[in-house]
Amino acid sequence: MNKKELYQQKKQAQLDEWKADVNTLKAKASGASANTQLELNKQIEALEGKIEQGKAKLAEIVEASENAWDAMKTAFSDASAKFKK
Repeated sequence: MNKKELYQQKKQAQLDEWKADVNTLKAKASGASANTQLELNKQIEALEGKIEQGKAKLAEIVEASENAWDAMKTAFSDASAKFKK
């Protein structure tokens, strides 16, 4: 496994951990008073939004990395083809 894949796995694991933490908070909120539930639910929604932003950013990084890798492979192939002539 290369460094890129390790990085992606590490970041995905962090997002998964945060999602599990949010689920734990949801469970705790369900046993709280009504006012506390309202406040906790606002905070949970904000956290879920941040997690979704993180997922989107990770997807952008993966896509950008794939495009950069493809461009590099093409450039290398073109350069090596010129040397073979």
